[in-house]
Amino acid sequence: MSKFQTIEFYKEEKNNYNLLPFRFSNLSDDSILLTNLVGEYFISSRETLEDLVKHNLKKNDLNYKLLRSKHFLYDEQTKVAKDLLSIKYKTKLNNLSQFTSLHMFVVSLRCEHSCPYCQVSRQSDDKHKYDMSREVASKSIDLALNSPSKNIKIEMQGGESLLNFEIIQFIVEESKKRNTEKNLTFVIATNLALINKEILDYCHEHQIYISTSLDGPKEIHNKNRPRPGRNSYEKTIEGISLAREVLGLDKVSALMTTTQLSLNYPKEIINEYVKNNFNEIFLRPLSPYGFAIKTKKFSEYDVEQWFDFYKQGMEYIIELNRNGLPFKEFYTSIILRKIFTFDDPGYVDLMSPAGIGIAAVIYNYDGDVYASDESRMLAEMGDKKFKIGNVIDNNYEEIFFSEELLSPLEESFAYSAPMCNDCAFENYCGSDPVYHHAMHGDFVGRKPESEFCKRNMNIFKYIFNQMQSDPFIEKLFMSWIK
Repeated sequence: MSKFQTIEFYKEEKNNYNLLPFRFSNLSDDSILLTNLVGEYFISSRETLEDLVKHNLKKNDLNYKLLRSKHFLYDEQTKVAKDLLSIKYKTKLNNLSQFTSLHMFVVSLRCEHSCPYCQVSRQSDDKHKYDMSREVASKSIDLALNSPSKNIKIEMQGGESLLNFEIIQFIVEESKKRNTEKNLTFVIATNLALINKEILDYCHEHQIYISTSLDGPKEIHNKNRPRPGRNSYEKTIEGISLAREVLGLDKVSALMTTTQLSLNYPKEIINEYVKNNFNEIFLRPLSPYGFAIKTKKFSEYDVEQWFDFYKQGMEYIIELNRNGLPFKEFYTSIILRKIFTFDDPGYVDLMSPAGIGIAAVIYNYDGDVYASDESRMLAEMGDKKFKIGNVIDNNYEEIFFSEELLSPLEESFAYSAPMCNDCAFENYCGSDPVYHHAMHGDFVGRKPESEFCKRNMNIFKYIFNQMQSDPFIEKLFMSWIK
């Protein structure tokens, strides 16, 4: 018997319309969110919902027309609704055919920073055995270029990636030499402490993007990201400025991580990004992997504390926009794209089937291949559940069709997972088997206890309620999709 059953449309007829599949969840005491198979939504009162399911809606009712146009019901005039819904569903899953566009290369585990929240079990900067070799890099390049995706992003990571700049040069030049049909993009993830004009000239020549970390003002950044000399912040700001001078404003991006210290300073952190001419921020929580668990940093705050930080940050971002300064929150904009478009952004944490292997894969310095960056971080603590092969020992088919990848993809598929399959937010969420394995010991997790679910549920409700409450915010959020 097939695990996934054929969808049967609800056929009881009354008042000459039929229901199409939909789910619903409370948004507030007086509003309910209805979503259909492809994530189109309708915000309803309880009375309207009851009228809908009892077939009491009249054709001249505005709600009837809206629900029909959004594929919650169909009648004699819209018999093709099921076919249209099917086409939309296929379009939404079209990204699956562009299998694995992000390929991450861990070029070194060495790092001269000692960040207490770091999710990587970093090594000191004199241990060259933790550098990626040319053989491993060469095999990893072949795998990346063998991906079905036409657009391939190769991201060099660490540790501190610039400690092995020679292998970065090899990866970039060999990838270009071997490429025949892909659109290649290169990114170096670096703390910028080692950046110089020579490296940046090379990046300019090869159109390489820079991604760095900026945790906020000097006091927060230096405490979160200590290094010898206690000048991590100064090095980061100097590096951002130099990189923009050589590469241009749009070639440099930054990420922050929310620590216990960060929770009290959402405005100050956002102001730091504004001051340094960034037009967005990712209010990113800590994740339960690697060194963050070992140092007990992950457990310093819970999802409710983080969500308070997120809300304060969002309120300030909205205020900045009201005052004429365009600025957005990255994660919110990703969710808005999932709500309002059929073009899935392919963000790993918000995919079902899960994004591991499908959207991203990581080649470790030692040749081991992991289903995601988080999988590799988990392995650094001794849990290699998501190791899907080795570039030296395995070919493309053995790695990407391995049971280690296919099993978590199948078992965590949100549409069939308990509690996810009847949640109105399922279309906008993801399954994230790595997170749930790390926290609950299986690929699905215990949803009532899952901080991943709680965090996303809080954000989804916040987004819908904000759009309902204020036309300015609705218009603002729509502009973030572009």
